[in-house]
Amino acid sequence: MRSSRFFHAVYPKASGLYGGIKHRCVRDQKNIELSNMIKYYNQMQNNIYRLFKLHITLFSKIVIAALLFFFAAAFTDIARADIYKYEDNEGVLHLTNVPSDTGAKYVMVMREKRILFQPQLDVNKYDHIINKTADKFKLDSALIKAIIKAESNFNHRAVSPVGAQGLMQLMPKTASQLNVDDSFHPEKNIEGGARYLRYLLNLYKGNLSLALAAYNAGEGAVAKYNYNIPPYRETQNYVRRVLSFYRSFSGN
Repeated sequence: MRSSRFFHAVYPKASGLYGGIKHRCVRDQKNIELSNMIKYYNQMQNNIYRLFKLHITLFSKIVIAALLFFFAAAFTDIARADIYKYEDNEGVLHLTNVPSDTGAKYVMVMREKRILFQPQLDVNKYDHIINKTADKFKLDSALIKAIIKAESNFNHRAVSPVGAQGLMQLMPKTASQLNVDDSFHPEKNIEGGARYLRYLLNLYKGNLSLALAAYNAGEGAVAKYNYNIPPYRETQNYVRRVLSFYRSFSGN
């Protein structure tokens, strides 16, 4: 399992100074950016000192710094690298960038900047896959391309804060239902996303705005608001953005 895709660390509770360091580290619920590591480290050091009334030895500083450096290095290749933690029933602490366990109560402990768009973006990179998939599902290739632009900006390794993955940002459960076994594989992801989009267009009798709203917020949200676009700012902005990209890629 490569760090550029998923990360999941498990830390059993420990006693003594180093157990306290680890325990305090994952329980400090501050949202921090990787660029703010040093400041967060200093704050954590002060918290440990207050908790245990102990001087932080040089070795313990190295241990903490190494842990934080490892997290930074592990996530520099991820488009969205928020880190979440939860504690299971046995008191074991879990850290992950993909909060996919529906039974866990996740708390964000580190926030990285949103998708880092490539300065030399090749919007035509996946055209051969998009065109083939569009023909298969009777969709406009410009529409698929517009959704990819809005969802991941053509970053096939993108991961959202809630765990949506890949070019068309498939949730793990949705990907499983669509028989997509690797959401980071461009062709599999595009085919899964296109299949879902075709399903939504059929469901809403060709109403593109509703299909896009459901793609973003879920079918339940559309039904809840009497088959209108839900009044969520994110969803309404999403529909507008995709339609704008659609017009742009269509040449209109």
